[in-house]
Amino acid sequence: MSTVRAMTEADVAAVSEIRVTGWQAAYAGIVPQSYLDRMTVEADAHRRRQYFTKPDKATIDLVAVDAQGAVVGWACLGPSPTAAGELYALYVRPSLTGSGIGAALLRAVHAEVLARGFGSVLLWVLTDNTRARRFYERAGYVADGAVQADAYDGVSIPEVRYRITL
Repeated sequence: MSTVRAMTEADVAAVSEIRVTGWQAAYAGIVPQSYLDRMTVEADAHRRRQYFTKPDKATIDLVAVDAQGAVVGWACLGPSPTAAGELYALYVRPSLTGSGIGAALLRAVHAEVLARGFGSVLLWVLTDNTRARRFYERAGYVADGAVQADAYDGVSIPEVRYRITL
């Protein structure tokens, strides 16, 4: 069983470890391996710590913690340019994928979005990340037809946008 709370600066290293290992597990075979191999927890933690301590940051970071208080998942959300809330990231420790931690984080994200006056949430998912797409679809998200692509080591990786009305 996990609980969700606001992230603190003390959680940065654990969140970076979850994010990097999450990328390396979820995006293997989708994002070029050379890109994934260059990712390090230390570099991610350095960037995350700098951003996390900015007084004007517009994002909200949530962590899921287990019964012993260890961080086992992370979500980051904030406003989107379309007057909706946007889920920027949601990662669970890869060994715990499928345990309900992601669903608990998503419920907390929805509560935060509603508390901030947004009636809907959007997010972007790599087109080939079928596991994540199924997760969001089971939660009621629907692809809304918007697509974009980001380049990783010169390879264009398409993404599809999902949306839910709360």
